[in-house]
Amino acid sequence: MNGTTAQQLQAIDLFEDLPTTEIAALVDRCVWHHAKKGDEVFDRQSDNRDIFFVISGRVRIVNFALSGREVAYAECKAGSYFGELSAIDGEPRSASVVALEDSTLASLDQSEFHKLLARQPAVAIRVLKKLVGIVRSADERIMDLATLSAYQRVYRRILELKRPDPVRQDSWLIYPLPTQAEIAAQASTTRETVARVLGQLQNESITQRKGRTLYIRELEKLEKLAERVAPGATSAE
Repeated sequence: MNGTTAQQLQAIDLFEDLPTTEIAALVDRCVWHHAKKGDEVFDRQSDNRDIFFVISGRVRIVNFALSGREVAYAECKAGSYFGELSAIDGEPRSASVVALEDSTLASLDQSEFHKLLARQPAVAIRVLKKLVGIVRSADERIMDLATLSAYQRVYRRILELKRPDPVRQDSWLIYPLPTQAEIAAQASTTRETVARVLGQLQNESITQRKGRTLYIRELEKLEKLAERVAPGATSAE
């Protein structure tokens, strides 16, 4: 067994505390892949039913509206996994997956994944917990789409991305600031709406942008905006 490869698989959240013998078996059964930034790992039309593990890099799980607009479901970073839905039920993929940066992935076919779940109940429980999380997240997203304007969804995404400013006390920042298209995909709206929101926040001195850093200067004002519908904004944007 390649020690480095075994350590990489051991770092996957799903395989925490698995015995060495089980990790060795997985190393032998996994197929390794390298995806460059922008590469499509698989799309909704794919007949692939493998489960994938992110060894390094980062991928995004996305769908596309009839208009072509991207809708982002989630991002998976090193240590996480994706593709478990089709690997469990054998049904078509529910979304496409695109590499956000150069990534190394390992895949395990559906049959071997089922055997793993049968052998290792702790792994099965972890998969169940993730599936429950997906359901809860979907419920929240449905509620947001039904009750929040497009502006509110962008405000809330900005709030979700904020981190404490390490230099300025009681201040917040986002670095690196995602592109307008990325924020739009995450907030289920358009890039133009995100541009309007960022412009509004800048004009009202709620935020200040310097390069790829967005400083949040008036957190309370931003939080209040996220709780009420901005004039002229609709959830259909």
